[in-house]
Amino acid sequence: MPQIGSFSLLLALALAVYSFLIGALALYRKDELLSETARRAGIACWVAVVAAAAALVVAALGNDFSLAYIMHHSNRALPTPYKFAALWSGQEGSLLFWALLLSTYGFVLRVRHKVDVQLTAYASVVIAAVQVFFLMLVNFAAHPFAIVTGTIPADGNGLNPLLQYPEMVIHPPMLYLGYVGVTVPFAFALSALIMKYPGEKWIQITRRWTMVTWLFLTCGIFLGMHWAYSVLGWGGYWGWDPVENASLLPWLTGTAFLHSVMMQEKRGMMKMWNMWLIFTTFFLAIFGTFLTRSGVVSSVHAFAQSGIGIWFVWFLALTAATCIAFFVMNYKHLKTENHLESLVSRESSFLFNNLLLLVSCFAVLWGTLFPVISEAVTGSKVTVGAPFFNRVNVPIGMFLLLLTGIGPLLAWRKSSLDALRRNFLIPTVITFVTILVLIAMGMRPWQEEVSGLYSLMGVALSVFVIATVASEFYRGGRVISSKQHTNVFAGMVQLTRRNTRRYGGYIVHLGVVIIVIGFCGSAFNQDKEQELANGQSMSIGSYTLTSRLSTQDDNPNYESEAAVVDIYKNGRQIDTLYPERRVYHATNQPATMVANRSTLREDLYVVYAGSSETGHPILKVHLNPLVIWIWIGVWFIIAGTGIALVPNMQTVRVMAPVRVTEALPGGRTAGAGD
Repeated sequence: MPQIGSFSLLLALALAVYSFLIGALALYRKDELLSETARRAGIACWVAVVAAAAALVVAALGNDFSLAYIMHHSNRALPTPYKFAALWSGQEGSLLFWALLLSTYGFVLRVRHKVDVQLTAYASVVIAAVQVFFLMLVNFAAHPFAIVTGTIPADGNGLNPLLQYPEMVIHPPMLYLGYVGVTVPFAFALSALIMKYPGEKWIQITRRWTMVTWLFLTCGIFLGMHWAYSVLGWGGYWGWDPVENASLLPWLTGTAFLHSVMMQEKRGMMKMWNMWLIFTTFFLAIFGTFLTRSGVVSSVHAFAQSGIGIWFVWFLALTAATCIAFFVMNYKHLKTENHLESLVSRESSFLFNNLLLLVSCFAVLWGTLFPVISEAVTGSKVTVGAPFFNRVNVPIGMFLLLLTGIGPLLAWRKSSLDALRRNFLIPTVITFVTILVLIAMGMRPWQEEVSGLYSLMGVALSVFVIATVASEFYRGGRVISSKQHTNVFAGMVQLTRRNTRRYGGYIVHLGVVIIVIGFCGSAFNQDKEQELANGQSMSIGSYTLTSRLSTQDDNPNYESEAAVVDIYKNGRQIDTLYPERRVYHATNQPATMVANRSTLREDLYVVYAGSSETGHPILKVHLNPLVIWIWIGVWFIIAGTGIALVPNMQTVRVMAPVRVTEALPGGRTAGAGD
């Protein structure tokens, strides 16, 4: 397998170089035959990378510890799904996996080249250039098929215990699909700039690419949040860790691009802005990959420190120089066709939305890099913690939430005062009623910390957005139902099918506000830690936890200690939880398996923190309100994006047959069939 894998990677690099150089030459000469050979070389490159990835997976499944990578990231007792996941669990394998996904995206693009042959040819060359970089990495800087020197060990070192969790089989692929997928819209954007592509067709071609990669990135981020919540045992799901921030940065700029690109399609505005948004999104995706691999920042999510960081620095510098050079040469082609006519318009809401997203992106980037900058300037590293990020980003989030509710109710170009009054009256009334109800139920933001006030504002604004989205669906559905004599629900379904992009987007917005509601519960989290002997109890909120017994277990992969905890509420047993702590044999490292009872109202989150000197389990218990709504909101985002990707339903018009008659001699008439 090492020979097959190494040969496949070298062949893939040669094919990528050919696809890039010959493809560029063919475009310069306008030689279609030469361009076709470059396209086919790109397709063949995909076959070679698949062969290399398959060789590494086979080596992992076959316990081939002659490979240094398999020796470091697998062992015989490792369950099969995690052996497969070894493909992306380490530095070298994850870069090979990146190359695999990139070549797959390139394969799909090249197979669908007839959508626009010339534009796709340019985009194929750009993708080939990126492929060359990553294939150089896995061939010369981070080779996954390096052989163990000396005696081959009988068993491997094993997989990082934190990665031995079911979601880690799907979280990294989802995140990488988002990171890597950004290359495709970047390639189309740069190609359109280079060839001075007329009109907005390139945006229409890349719209689905952008939405799909944005969805993958979204799912990857939230799967990572759920993994952190379920495995790390600290009771939270987002800690503003540098690697978490690195995944958020391209998501923020990508979200801004998806919104502002509609202004370019409908009004011919913000062409330069959109070009740089997609350039920046690609740059940040590569930058995030650099952060996780260079050792610049410390993180539980990061790979081991290595020397490949300098490769990424040069690639980022070359990418930035290329984008700037072509922009300077061709920026006049991006001249806007229209200008903002009113601050009270849908265009202005998109503009403010973009500005807020970019301010948030800059704040996250600055906070992430500040320790590095401070160390370089002063010689001492100043760490920026979660309070800074929350202080900056929570108010920005509130404004974004407000714009999410306002935007759909504004008209293009300019909104009249009557339209504003008519559209905003009911959602505003519902919002104020919600605030009064929450206060009546016991929320006292003036007596709470700032987080309590933000929670009240977040829920109120979320209700405002839900009301505006519901009113949009209801008004449109009522019009259709009155014309087609159906019920309002059927009318709303018909409405959505007629404009899937718009109403799918509204469902995505609905998912976002549901997630915000879940976030708002964090202001009221409770936690408690206590040693519990068998039969002893502890209370938190309305729950009583009673330790029934503690257990120990051992298997070929790990040994574990667990507590059996009965959960009572109002004197009645409602559940039994089994928090666990494992120590893996191969690495001798511990890992936590959280026991969580999740309801629509709150999560009862129990962590086995260890044993006391007397041998009794120590339990750390968190009561986290509304967390489940975060995961529910993600499903709404997935559903809304899926709907937005479906083509609009075309109205079918059937022409009724018309009988044509003409007069014949003798007073007879002839029909169409005579």
